[in-house]
Amino acid sequence: MKRATRFMVEEVATGGGYVWNYLPDRSRRWGELEARATQIWIQAPGTPSMGHLFLDAYHATRDEYYYRAADAVGRALIAAQHPSGGWNYLFDTAGERSLTEWYDTVGRNAWRMEEFQHHWDNATFDDNATASSATFLLRLYVEKHDATYKPALDKAIGFVLASQYPNGGWPQRFPLRSEFRPHGQADYTSYVTFNDGVSGENVEFLLKCYQALGDRRVLDAIARGMHVYVATQQQAPQPGWALQYTTDLEPAAARTYEPKALATHTTAANVAFLLRFYRLTGDPRFLARVPEALDWLQALGLPAGAGRPGNTFPTFVEIGTNRPLYVHRRGSNVVNGEYYVDHDPTKTLAHYSAFRRVDVAGLRREYEALRVMSKSQATAGSPLLAEPGVQPLEPYLAPCRGGGPSVADAVNGLNAQGYWPAKLGMTSHPFTRQGSAEPAAGDFSQTHVGDETDTSPFPDDTQMGISTNAYLRHMAVLLRAVEVR
Repeated sequence: MKRATRFMVEEVATGGGYVWNYLPDRSRRWGELEARATQIWIQAPGTPSMGHLFLDAYHATRDEYYYRAADAVGRALIAAQHPSGGWNYLFDTAGERSLTEWYDTVGRNAWRMEEFQHHWDNATFDDNATASSATFLLRLYVEKHDATYKPALDKAIGFVLASQYPNGGWPQRFPLRSEFRPHGQADYTSYVTFNDGVSGENVEFLLKCYQALGDRRVLDAIARGMHVYVATQQQAPQPGWALQYTTDLEPAAARTYEPKALATHTTAANVAFLLRFYRLTGDPRFLARVPEALDWLQALGLPAGAGRPGNTFPTFVEIGTNRPLYVHRRGSNVVNGEYYVDHDPTKTLAHYSAFRRVDVAGLRREYEALRVMSKSQATAGSPLLAEPGVQPLEPYLAPCRGGGPSVADAVNGLNAQGYWPAKLGMTSHPFTRQGSAEPAAGDFSQTHVGDETDTSPFPDDTQMGISTNAYLRHMAVLLRAVEVR
């Protein structure tokens, strides 16, 4: 564990931060897109994920080296914190000019990565970027009550509170940048967002603030953040949820391959959040319409042979008809390409699945178990219902703790340099020039990447290198072994 961590901290880190993948010689590196040597990534499994792991390792071993590694991540995140108090997907230690150049080249030409095609100069809740960073700073502060982290933590809490709409929802990005009209559409980043757990993750962060700091000013925001789930569930005969909503709580479109529709995976995720909220509060409103949502989901299951193996529900469902909607694309790059929607399930996108795995039966079992419990049983251990005062946080919060190799494989797989060689799984075309208005020859309708000017990542099972996710998975296995001892 120490050897692998020394390698990551002393050989790989950039100013205390990390991206996702590196070639062994570090000549190329990637987060969700190819990164510069001066950049760090905030999205998991990037910088906050590594910080959480270092704190977990400190709790398991009490070795101060891991705390110092976590401290370096904390300082990197303070440097990366947007003046408003949140975080963007990435941060460039070389400054704003370097970041702007990256957005104007790599970001602008990532055809399918529309969230990177503009330099918004604000912070995002998408992909847990802000919530994970803020939660890590909270953990780091309460570990030793080091005042170094208190101003940044206070700023993050203030950001989450200030960005919440009166209806309880949160936008995808904040502060709002209404001057942007991506692809000629309204600014979807201002919409109330459920996609990728935005609202639920903010509730969980504020809950941890109440738990660890006893900060009662977050209670109203928590309550409103939970109840927006109730307010946005659609009425029968389609009692599901959309990915995002306008501020008057009407379903809305987002990226050009995310149409105005209800979404099966978001509906399932929101049902899981409602069950979680009931366990926190005992409020029957969170359970009241769960059966409707589950019955609706179950009826959407595709017939045998439709969909893809294991994924037997359509991703998008047309409002008003219950018909599946399918997204397609034509063209070859960000300049000449476009996405469109119809009812044809053939030749759908490779990079954004038209079909989903939805565990309706598992959600129904959990609902039925809660339904027959007494309120006191269901809410046992809820930090919201505990006696007022500071409550300890969970000691282990790093991702990837649920799987990985055996202990022997983790020990023996560490190479001489000090890392676990891993298939990186993806690569990308380096930026060479802006995309052309003339489509390149070929069919890119079902590929992850377009022509050679498209900087979007695409699958590659041959490229080996240094992976933060491999580090996290192997360390998680070893941490569990240390905990047992």
